[in-house]
Amino acid sequence: MAKVLRCADLGMNCPNEIRAETEDELLKLAAEHAEKDHGVAASSIPPSILAMVKAAIKDE
Repeated sequence: MAKVLRCADLGMNCPNEIRAETEDELLKLAAEHAEKDHGVAASSIPPSILAMVKAAIKDE
């Protein structure tokens, strides 16, 4: 089952939706999006935010 993450579900004013087959792949794509479009380096994301991101991932 595919996974989806919506920036809006994290309270961001961003229409982006990221889809992938696995959670690991989705997190990689989300990190790339965060850096490119939000200016947030993946290495600077604290564990508490990562936990929020993981909780926002839905099955599609």
